[in-house]
Amino acid sequence: MLAGRGGRKIRPPRRGLHGDEIDFENTWGIIASAFREIHTKNASKLSYEELYRHAYRIVLKKKGEDLYRRVRNFEHDWLSNEVRGTIHALLTPGLLANSQSIGGTTANERRFAGERFMKGLKQAWQDHQVCMSMLADVLMYMDRVYCADHRRPSIYSAAMVLFRDDILRSDPSDHSDMDVLSILNHVILEQIRMERDGDVIDKHLIKDCIYMLEGLYDSEIEAEEQRLYVTSFEEDFLASSREFYMAESELMLRESDAGAYCRHARRRIFEEQDRCRSTLSETTTLKIEKVVEDELIKNRIHELIEMESGVRYMIDNDLLEELSLIYELNARVDNKKAELTRAIQKRVVEMGTDVNSAAIVASQAAQPLSEGPDKGKAPVEKNLNQQTIAAIKWVEDVLQLKDKFDKIWKVSFDSDQPLQTALTRSFADFINASSFPRSSEYISLFIDENMKKGIKGKTENEIDLVLEKAIILLRYVQDKDLFERYYKKHLCRRLLMNKSISNDVEKQMISRMKIELGNNFTMKLEAMFKDMTISEELTAGYKTHIAQLGDPDPKRIELAINVLTSMTWPLETMGSSGDNEEGKMLKCVFPSAIERIKKGFEKFYGEKHSGRTLTWLAAMGSADIKAVFPKVPQKDGTLKERRHELNVSTYGMVILLLFNDLPADEFITFEEIQARTNIPESDLVRNLQSLAVASKTRILIKDPMSKDIKPSDRFSFNEGFQGKFHRIKVGVVTSGNKVESDRERKETERKNDGSRGFCIEAAIVRIMKQRKELSHQQLVAETLNQLAPQFKPEVNMIKKRIESLIEREYLERIENAPIDSYRYLA
Repeated sequence: MLAGRGGRKIRPPRRGLHGDEIDFENTWGIIASAFREIHTKNASKLSYEELYRHAYRIVLKKKGEDLYRRVRNFEHDWLSNEVRGTIHALLTPGLLANSQSIGGTTANERRFAGERFMKGLKQAWQDHQVCMSMLADVLMYMDRVYCADHRRPSIYSAAMVLFRDDILRSDPSDHSDMDVLSILNHVILEQIRMERDGDVIDKHLIKDCIYMLEGLYDSEIEAEEQRLYVTSFEEDFLASSREFYMAESELMLRESDAGAYCRHARRRIFEEQDRCRSTLSETTTLKIEKVVEDELIKNRIHELIEMESGVRYMIDNDLLEELSLIYELNARVDNKKAELTRAIQKRVVEMGTDVNSAAIVASQAAQPLSEGPDKGKAPVEKNLNQQTIAAIKWVEDVLQLKDKFDKIWKVSFDSDQPLQTALTRSFADFINASSFPRSSEYISLFIDENMKKGIKGKTENEIDLVLEKAIILLRYVQDKDLFERYYKKHLCRRLLMNKSISNDVEKQMISRMKIELGNNFTMKLEAMFKDMTISEELTAGYKTHIAQLGDPDPKRIELAINVLTSMTWPLETMGSSGDNEEGKMLKCVFPSAIERIKKGFEKFYGEKHSGRTLTWLAAMGSADIKAVFPKVPQKDGTLKERRHELNVSTYGMVILLLFNDLPADEFITFEEIQARTNIPESDLVRNLQSLAVASKTRILIKDPMSKDIKPSDRFSFNEGFQGKFHRIKVGVVTSGNKVESDRERKETERKNDGSRGFCIEAAIVRIMKQRKELSHQQLVAETLNQLAPQFKPEVNMIKKRIESLIEREYLERIENAPIDSYRYLA
């Protein structure tokens, strides 16, 4: 463009363009000669503008087809005659033999031969690309006009196809069934195999060869999936990798432990990811990852987990890092981690079953101590203590197991929610196992022991931790109604015997239960505390009432009363041993002084609460008695009487008061005591064992002296009793909260089943009242679902309650219904 002549262009001369003066052959000869110079790297003296004009004229003279064909043939001849031989010369006999799986060469020889071959091929490819770029510049007008008009590939693309066909798909020898491309694939795969075995290879050289394969296509369609890399190399790479890792996984399973296998598998995955970035193509990353994951993990995960050093060994030895590796590997191939979950659940149940078995063995080992003749207070108490210790140990072992798996879940399993659900299900399985029916009782005993002793001296945070542990276990219990029965029984004794260290902690526990289980669960427990508060007010009111009467008797007995609501408190705990054969509670005959106080309180209570009836439960009370024993000589020769304050059960007080007016040389038989007091035989035996057999509290003398109490035994006051302390507590044999015997447990379950019957009926009526009509299967399913938070009833029990409701005309069967169905009767 000339200065000052903006907008005007220099145009090629028009003269002679439409004449016949152009000589195609001579022009082509000039172009071909120039192309040869370009290929031989002597292009520095060439005029590319002149060459462009020659090509331009040929195309303009409609000779584009001839020019295109001549250039293509020129490149074909050049590749076939000049380049192919050079590449084939690089294929040594050893390399060809190795490609055909014929031995005879070492790894180093194969690596050097392969690198030499790849370098030659890489150089030929890069030279071809450079030359064709220069040729494409010269033939630009042909590409734009002729190729575009006739839908022919550009000369550059056509030359790439020629390289593929004339070089990569050429056979190196008449005796070989492999072409250069196949040999290249084999060499690259061999190099990769060497790297996997720990050798160092030329990654950049391989990457250059991969670039070549990515730039060529298997067919005329230049689509992504048609690249030679995909159609030729990648398939072979994935197949050979699958074989390699299949063999490696078998070897590793035989020769290494599970932890080493996991670390190796993870390292292999990282290696393949890095190989795709640095040596191959990143498009292969996901595919090779899947191959490694399938062969090293997915197809072997079951064997890996079940190895001797597998998940079970890792759990038992707290190998958290190895467990984390297994979790990571399993998560790669299965989002649900099914194999790991199964193994974890299995181990939880196994370890939990071992805890159950140990508790059963411990409780059975303690039972023989109470059998046979001449077994007195000490062995029986020791036996019961051992059973209680076994129960507490069971709870502590379960909590320890829970802590162990919680740590595994957090550290190794990345707080995986489905795994937590599986762990919860497994803990519930062994805690509620049919072979171990004592979990509800043991958990209640654990809370009982902590409320009486365990929380003493602990900080508020430590107490919260104990309460939380109890709630955690309670979540696993299926039959929560049975736990409630035991908890009420144990709480009853703690409250009435003033054994609880802190009422505030007791109320905290109930508040936690309310949050966890609902208001219905804790309603009666809260009512028990309300009764105790009202009882304190009643006792204080009665003392004020007596003071206002102006009673001058200094020997008047002080009375502390607990008035309990019969529907709230577990009466079987307080009076079951006092039931006669007809099931009615026996009434104890109190001494006249006690009876007078008793009548006075009944009158006082009746004035405040008309219409209420009081039933006295002597089995649960206690009394403080001041006892005076005859004078005995002291060390200084003087005579001094002995005074003690005895803390005994109410039955113990009634028994001792019989000996108040009895001469020293007289006695009372067992039968006479029973007739005069009406104390149930079992309670009388236990109290007499405490008063006449136990060495430290032998207030009475038994004749004949033995550990068993027989109807013919005689009892007299022990004037020679000597106690080390002024205040002496006389404990009753087997008193307190202990593990139930098999007979007692069966009785508790029987009573609980009776209570369940009412709950089932109430649930059925609620459901039917809302639904009006329902099939049998739907009614059973909804009943089970509604009662699940309390307990899991047996289907047969539900059927019986349905029949009972039909008999009482709450429900009726729908006649002619296709399936068994019921209708609610309002």
